[in-house]
Amino acid sequence: MLILGLFKGRCTFVTSEFPSEIPRTQNRNYSYTKPLAIIRKKIIMDRMTKILVEELNQSIGQSGKNNADKFENFVNYTITTTNFSKSFDISNINTGGGNDTGIDGIAIIVNDQLIEHCDEITDIINNGNKLRVEYIFIQSKTSEGFKTSEIGQFTHGILDFLSEEPTIVRNEEIEKFAEISNFIIQNSAHMLQAPTCKIFYVTLGRVNSDKNIDGRIETGKQDILNTNMFSEVGYKRLGATEICNKYRKTKDAITSTINFVSKVTLPSIDGVDEAYIGILPLSEFKKIVKDNNGKVRNVFDDNVRDFQGTGNPVNKKIDTTLSSQQPDLFSVLNNGVTIVASSLITVSNSFTLKDYQIVNGCQTSNILAQYTDISELKDLSIPLKIIVTENDKVKTQITIATNSQTAIRQDQLSALSNFLRDLEHYYNTFEVGEGKLYFERRARQYASDGTVQKSRITTIQIQIKSFASMFLKEPERVTSFYGVMVKQIQNEGKSIFVDGQRFETYYLSGLAYYRMISLFNKGLIDKKYKKVKFFVLMVFNAIAGKNKDISNHLNSKKIVQAYCNPIIEMLLDENKSERLFKKATKLIDKSGLDIEDKAAIKVKSATETLLNQLKK
Repeated sequence: MLILGLFKGRCTFVTSEFPSEIPRTQNRNYSYTKPLAIIRKKIIMDRMTKILVEELNQSIGQSGKNNADKFENFVNYTITTTNFSKSFDISNINTGGGNDTGIDGIAIIVNDQLIEHCDEITDIINNGNKLRVEYIFIQSKTSEGFKTSEIGQFTHGILDFLSEEPTIVRNEEIEKFAEISNFIIQNSAHMLQAPTCKIFYVTLGRVNSDKNIDGRIETGKQDILNTNMFSEVGYKRLGATEICNKYRKTKDAITSTINFVSKVTLPSIDGVDEAYIGILPLSEFKKIVKDNNGKVRNVFDDNVRDFQGTGNPVNKKIDTTLSSQQPDLFSVLNNGVTIVASSLITVSNSFTLKDYQIVNGCQTSNILAQYTDISELKDLSIPLKIIVTENDKVKTQITIATNSQTAIRQDQLSALSNFLRDLEHYYNTFEVGEGKLYFERRARQYASDGTVQKSRITTIQIQIKSFASMFLKEPERVTSFYGVMVKQIQNEGKSIFVDGQRFETYYLSGLAYYRMISLFNKGLIDKKYKKVKFFVLMVFNAIAGKNKDISNHLNSKKIVQAYCNPIIEMLLDENKSERLFKKATKLIDKSGLDIEDKAAIKVKSATETLLNQLKK
């Protein structure tokens, strides 16, 4: 899915608050993509919207931004989160600035993955999957109303982005995402169907009926449909009330209500509050596995392994059964799905599951999700087990005991259960201060906790990539989807999330990533190094650790603590961290590595170039 936001003629005011009116005598810094006849002197925002915008920007560590950029962050985050169920870095979406073609932000999601590199799409294809692609375009404006001229400019920007011969000058971020979009089009033979497209035009105004506005939107919709790139196009305009309501919903815990008629209650079990087993029609199972937008929910505790694709032998058999003349055989050939929920509300046959995960049946659920809209299969019987408990030990036992249908090595099960839970607990031992981070073992685990700053969350993806860069010296591999990356590293005899490894190395790599991103956001490290941020992490670690290599001693308490503790202390001091990260960027410059060469930084020789420079 691709998200683009257009902010033509943006007026940026340097202020610390959200004023109802900017005084004429106040200093201003204007930036816009094309000259305007009139510069608006007001950024009017109601009190509630101000609070929510500030809350989001503080949470992602960008409270120092100007007001227009804060609103862009707010809109891009809200729309993306509404359409993407995993955590993400907002800086990977924002594209605003000079030569942005009027686009504020881009996100590309393919098969429920937020795409940053073309290699990730290749990984999805190589995994035996057909591509499911959706483009979402966003324009966010701090004006009070909706103008037909600005909607027309927005549509023109979208059409130019999609054009084979664009006429608007593009900045680096736009070029990057255009390359991804073109790569998707080149691989259209691997698509299930043509991409879908959703367009959002967001302002601080109120959405009232206006035939001229609606007519201009309908014309734009038809123009984009006429490119023949999309199977369907939706075009919506949102005001302050609508975007704020969507933002509030992003903080809700995952909840689903189903009608569970064919079931039996299991006897009392120690550590389990309630347990049920039965058969659920596919039409009801859809509510568990898909959200209101038709997206597959991120309810799989098995985040490292993730969906293996239809090329997986077991998944291929499931797919073959469902598409055969006897799909009913599925219920007797498949082990079904096991769900663990933190709480459950029952009213007769109505079951409301809250904060739940599918601990067994990730593969089955993803295959079934592709058939939920086929009316002939709505009554297909799905074997289902629901277990209600908040006991982590019981959850771990269930995960390990039930994951047998698709072969999983013991080290993978460890990654899914004990190691990640213990790592999460280790992160929690740092209770306050600059060192306080949150390890997100389950996707959007902290979404409903307003006390958690999003910038301080270390996802499994960030953890794997930062650890592999710093301690396994594999930064050139970060363009791969992290599940593929883990498989590649393990196949070479290296290890991630292995029982016995010290947690300090993982926490250190998470803290280094957090500090580096915060320095980027504050403008203390040149933004151009962000494209090689994992190389920066590797070099930083080598400089801070005086070029010692402890990769063969990750289980040693004495060696690991002696290495990690001093670097952790450095990272807790922003000034010391800044000096070290700047040394790292200078060394990258000195090495001669061309960070602008996208192909060059994806090969092992790029890493070796930096390692050789470090030896000097």
